[in-house]
Amino acid sequence: MEISKTFTPEGIENKWYAQWLAYKCFKSTPDHRTPYTIVIPPPNVTGVLHMGHMLNNTIQDVLIRRARMKGFNACWVPGTDHASIATEAKVVHLLREKGIKKSDLSREEFLAHAWEWKEKYGGIILEQLKKLGASCDWDRTRFTMEADLSDAVTDVFIDLYNKGLIYRGLRMINWDPSAKTTLSNEEVIYTEEQNNMYYIKYMLSDGSGHLPVATVRPETIPGDVAVCVNPNDERYQHLIGKTVIVPLVNREVPIIADEYVDIEFGTGALKITPAHDINDYEISKKHNLPVIDCLTESGTISEEAGIFVGLDRFEARKLARKQLEADGVLYKTEQITNQIGRSERTNAIVEPRLSLQWFLNMRNFMDKNPEVLSDVMDDKLKFYPPKFKNTYKHWIDNIKDWCISRQLWWGQRIPAWFDESGNIAVCKTEKEAQEILKTTKVRQEDDVVDTWFSSWLWPISVFDGFKDPENADINYYYPTNDLVTAPEIMFFWVMRMIMAGYEWKGEKPFKNVYYTGIVRDKMRRKMSKSLGNSPDPLDLIAKYGADGVRMGMLMCTPAGNDILFDESIVEQGRNFSNKIWNAFRLVKSWEIDGTIENPSTDIAIVWFQNRFNEVINQIDDDFSKFRLNEAMMAVYKLIWDDFCASYLEMVKPVFGQPIDKKSFDATIDFFDQILRLLSPFMPFIAEEIWQNIETRPEGVFLCTSTFPENKPTQNTVLEEGNKVRLLISEVRNLRSQKQISPKTSIKIQLDPSLGISTDWNGILKKMLNLDELLFSNEDDKNWHVSKLDTSRFWADLGDNIYVDEEISKLTKDLAYQEGFKTSVLKKLANEKFVQNAPKAVLDIEHQKLADAGSRIAIINEQLEKLKA
Repeated sequence: MEISKTFTPEGIENKWYAQWLAYKCFKSTPDHRTPYTIVIPPPNVTGVLHMGHMLNNTIQDVLIRRARMKGFNACWVPGTDHASIATEAKVVHLLREKGIKKSDLSREEFLAHAWEWKEKYGGIILEQLKKLGASCDWDRTRFTMEADLSDAVTDVFIDLYNKGLIYRGLRMINWDPSAKTTLSNEEVIYTEEQNNMYYIKYMLSDGSGHLPVATVRPETIPGDVAVCVNPNDERYQHLIGKTVIVPLVNREVPIIADEYVDIEFGTGALKITPAHDINDYEISKKHNLPVIDCLTESGTISEEAGIFVGLDRFEARKLARKQLEADGVLYKTEQITNQIGRSERTNAIVEPRLSLQWFLNMRNFMDKNPEVLSDVMDDKLKFYPPKFKNTYKHWIDNIKDWCISRQLWWGQRIPAWFDESGNIAVCKTEKEAQEILKTTKVRQEDDVVDTWFSSWLWPISVFDGFKDPENADINYYYPTNDLVTAPEIMFFWVMRMIMAGYEWKGEKPFKNVYYTGIVRDKMRRKMSKSLGNSPDPLDLIAKYGADGVRMGMLMCTPAGNDILFDESIVEQGRNFSNKIWNAFRLVKSWEIDGTIENPSTDIAIVWFQNRFNEVINQIDDDFSKFRLNEAMMAVYKLIWDDFCASYLEMVKPVFGQPIDKKSFDATIDFFDQILRLLSPFMPFIAEEIWQNIETRPEGVFLCTSTFPENKPTQNTVLEEGNKVRLLISEVRNLRSQKQISPKTSIKIQLDPSLGISTDWNGILKKMLNLDELLFSNEDDKNWHVSKLDTSRFWADLGDNIYVDEEISKLTKDLAYQEGFKTSVLKKLANEKFVQNAPKAVLDIEHQKLADAGSRIAIINEQLEKLKA
């Protein structure tokens, strides 16, 4: 078979992925094997592949592929999230381009457009994941708004309502004026922004003066119902109980007292606008004050305001400033930096809004399921890295009720009905509601539930655990094994899935949570399209191959820490693919001669087998601790350094000569084992080479073969191998320094204390081009002497050395070493340093001193011989 000179990923990736799918390599059904299950964090149905997805799904795929090869029944469940706000916004925008307003459509007509969009454009990201090599069981693909999963949401809502954990109440919520829906606290992103602080005179009604009030939101002044001061503030005690005139609208309101007001902040006088600030709302309830809502759901000024009606809130702010100046009550403006909340989905500035919404009582839920916290803190459900346990505990300790209703049409509609008197029936069908409310005139709640209210059920609902709690899938695959996700959705999703697991299955939904970091550029900026610093993952795959991208992402991915992405790392991944390909071409180019024997390679075979075993043990340990980057690095070093740079050089025949069959067979076997080890990380090139090592039956694939087993190692042969490689490196460096051609034969002598057995003689003679290899510690030859580990070796360089030039070099080196030794001695003579330095640091300094002394002794020996 002719092997192409270069590895061309695209055609190979498409070929093998199509075959894997055709032969159902990723399909999983319950059987006698131990299951290993991962449920994908469902990407938004609106999404396209970005660098975060690339990282997250590469990690999941490595875990699932390795488990599959280790004999587990590996099941990776894919799917997408309906993403209420994001999807509805896309459909509204699409309709607007066609000249259609959402307000002109019925709910059913709008949903028909939304489903049409979803079928046409939704789920693109899942197809893109296939380009990465994701080995999901695609027959199991789920969608959070498909019928069965929506039924699960309805059933859960009813169950929680009947348990008294869901209630409907008037509360201050976060309002997105762009999406026209409420948001949970976690869906509001706070950033520091520049704003103006306006200092305004609120004139006393009796004409005796004014009360100074500072605000950043003058457009809400028409909603003021009081001005509040601290009862201990001596400046304003005499004003408590009096009234002031609200600017802009000339309404009389009381001056009240409450210790909530910070005497030191601003003017010490706080305007109370209950409809537009959560703290103002709480004060208004305490003092029985009215509520005036100045804003509509679109963020425009309402009729209730009585001024600037219909204007956008920010346009009204500009006009309010002008009017306050004209009225002579704005006496100062200063620029400040404050925290502004923006909608995670639309980036609109969020408004506090008093609204009737549906809530889940989270504190009561937690009291009912204490394992949600205790099992994480006790490592019964493990976090990697464990530092995130503290964040998790902080959130639970400070948990607030979950506002689960959203003013949207795309999503699972809340299963609640109202009669004409406002009585509520929470049930599955309209007919049930009519029977409960004893009337045919019922209407269903317009709101849908929060998107996360469906995705928190994901590990159960994807296996139809609500539809049929005793079905074969849920009993076999649940609880799942590992969850790979980002820490920023720990509260949104991870904690809530854990809650759902204990509430409806009585146990945790997964055993381990691996938190990835944020993908950042070299300047530590988060990668985003808006910054223009995020490459398109598909472009990277086209340029470097999926394997190259996967390896690059894994190499710089410590658990829980941010990833500083540099395209050169992906380029290194492609270079690694080329290195493996060239090694394969080299081995396949060897001609085999079954009549010859070469016992000198026996030790190389034994050494590499032990080195391979050592790496397997290390990788198993890395995976047990989710150190995937270290596991990838171990594979990289094994292949590049140990196999290609050392082992192949040890056993390869002299150019133009055949190789003995024993050495060739061992090399092919090693290649097979290496590819099995590599397959979870870089599946495409591993499959291509494995299929070409020998003829395989149709439908037999590396990705469903066995992973190498953990075996014991012989430390003695590993230590010898390390010394041999060090010796080879030192001798080659010596040749380079002395400008001696590799083709020129030399002699070397090894001190027996070095511990290299004569079994290595054949390999050393071949790789170092030696005409003689001696073992002795006699120093009566006029040879070059070099330090090696804790011992030394001598080299007969013959006429290949220029004495005067060598003496000059050694004299300079001697001066450097003596200076270095003196500096170390000074440091160790410093009593303060010695007393305060840790033992490990002192040990390093003493070792530096010993190494310098040894080096000085060797240089002096060399100089004596050269000068003799």
